[in-house]
Amino acid sequence: MKSKQAGKKSFISKLLTKYRLVLLNDSTYEEKSSFKISRLNVFSILFALMFIIVLITSGILFFTPIREYIPGYSSTSLQKQANLLSYKTDSLRQIVFLNDQYINSLKKVLTGDLETIEYKADSVISKDILDLQIIEKSKEDSILRQLVNNEDKYNLDNINKNKDFYLLSAPINGPVSQNYSIADDHLAIDISVDIGTPVKAVSNGRVILSEWTTQTGYVLIIDHGNDLISVYKHNSKLLKSQGEIVKQDEIIALSGNSGVLTSGPHLHFELWSEGFSIDPNTLINFE
Repeated sequence: MKSKQAGKKSFISKLLTKYRLVLLNDSTYEEKSSFKISRLNVFSILFALMFIIVLITSGILFFTPIREYIPGYSSTSLQKQANLLSYKTDSLRQIVFLNDQYINSLKKVLTGDLETIEYKADSVISKDILDLQIIEKSKEDSILRQLVNNEDKYNLDNINKNKDFYLLSAPINGPVSQNYSIADDHLAIDISVDIGTPVKAVSNGRVILSEWTTQTGYVLIIDHGNDLISVYKHNSKLLKSQGEIVKQDEIIALSGNSGVLTSGPHLHFELWSEGFSIDPNTLINFE
């Protein structure tokens, strides 16, 4: 027991024993400064330094962006960014999907690789008459319909709102050199005209394509709404750009003889609705 107590006392006495730390000039051995120090002081100073270093490190890790580089640490800002990027990715995928469908539709229109259907004016008129016969109208309803029809008869905003009937004008004046023929795989009408003859829009719409192609030269396509598209090929010059709004009878191009598939100066004119080609003669009078 005495030896253990003596050991403890000797250890405590070593901790408390004072030492003098003297700083001397190496050349002259002149004493510059001196400090009294003990082992306990050394341990206390080291512990304090370690504690300060831990506090500083913890503060840097918890209150600065450096914590985001710690493996396994969950950052709120990173989660928000990940969610935002996920939403943007989904939106971009949807946009790419719609653009692919749009481009594929345009390719089919340009190549003519589509099913065809022929519209007849008689069938359109008979369909409208049949629809009117099905609906039983009262006297008051008939009077109201007549008033509305009289008001909207000459309203230009209502043109082409019925997808079964369109008020279209001829894109160009000239003799028809080749008519619409499914048997000959000619899903258009060719109109012979001199190079530079103005080509007009058959109805109001928006230009969805205005480009040069090797086979059909300068091509312009207009979307008239209600699933109606008109195509003008073999032009010598295009006067409208993609995205422009055009009005009926507005000059959109100059006829020509461009493209490797042309057989002479003419306008190659097509009409399409819901992916089917339409015989332009059924909706436009070319005489």
